[in-house]
Amino acid sequence: MSRILIAEDEERISSFVEKGLRSAGYTPVVAAHGGDALELARTGNFDLVLLDVGLPGIDGFEVLRRLRTENTMLPVIMLTARTQTSDTVAGLDGGANDYIPKPFKFDELLARIRLRLRDAGQVSESTLTVGDLSLDLRTRRATVGDRVVDLSAREFALAEEFLRHPEQVLSREQLLSRVWGLDFDPGSNVVDVYVRYLRSKFGPDRIETLRGMGYRLK
Repeated sequence: MSRILIAEDEERISSFVEKGLRSAGYTPVVAAHGGDALELARTGNFDLVLLDVGLPGIDGFEVLRRLRTENTMLPVIMLTARTQTSDTVAGLDGGANDYIPKPFKFDELLARIRLRLRDAGQVSESTLTVGDLSLDLRTRRATVGDRVVDLSAREFALAEEFLRHPEQVLSREQLLSRVWGLDFDPGSNVVDVYVRYLRSKFGPDRIETLRGMGYRLK
């Protein structure tokens, strides 16, 4: 199970990301201060760092600079509200593996994390398979038996959640958090709508509704 350091001083964001990563099967740890983040990253106990630029004490750029000066190859994804091209360039030139502006969609963040962990050799899987249903995470292609199924980006993200947790009941709240992110109305019926889309493409009996609980991939 990959351990991820969340270096973020805005509690609303760190709490949301921590909860989402834990639900996705990762082990997250939060550091709200630049100095704390640096010391934790140096321990060698983490597989990836989500590093906010605007940390108190030592900012994210300086944390990154010190880590790279020490020749650590720990994957780092920068998170920032700054949208200037110069900031993006500074982060990437400083040794960041990726750069995500705020606000961001949680499914995009998860996809970036999986990609960087694969690059680092932490995650080897490239295909998820349940029965005759499979998703190729590299080509973003879905197949049912010998039939290729076209999925939108959001349909693919939802299908991936189901295939990562077969036979597990996933609540609407869990799916909203993991696939649609923190800025989505929790009272929305978007999950139900997209489950119907998947049923129309995968077959009506593959995703089971458990009233009052959520959905389960059989």
